[in-house]
Amino acid sequence: MIKLQVIGNLGKDALVNNVNGKSVINFNVAHTERFKDAQGNQKDRTTWVDCSYWTDRTAVAPYLKKGTQVYVEGTPDVRSYTTADGRQGASLTLRITSVQLLGAKPGGTTAPDQSAGASYAPSTSSVGDDSPVDDLPF
Repeated sequence: MIKLQVIGNLGKDALVNNVNGKSVINFNVAHTERFKDAQGNQKDRTTWVDCSYWTDRTAVAPYLKKGTQVYVEGTPDVRSYTTADGRQGASLTLRITSVQLLGAKPGGTTAPDQSAGASYAPSTSSVGDDSPVDDLPF
């Protein structure tokens, strides 16, 4: 199994869709890395990750707004396609298993009664299991 972890900011507000009776929250996350090229010039490289969160817990969607910093983890889904002009292309979609709100955009708000870092992931503990759940990404 391959698992990816991404920390970044949402590029636009999340959309909730219904596909064959199941709810999916779609959003994209951007991470910008700063580095120096061979000549010593400061450069930025932004990587975009399309995310699909298949869940019945859609209450988090209103808080997934453009600019909000999130931590997401899930499994990659690579899709290949042919463009209209015949070229081959590929896209990476992350099938989310867990999402955590890390912070609101400047001037934004966080979820009521939720601190920054609130986690939204399906519960995997069994009934009667009183062991602590570790939601830390490290």
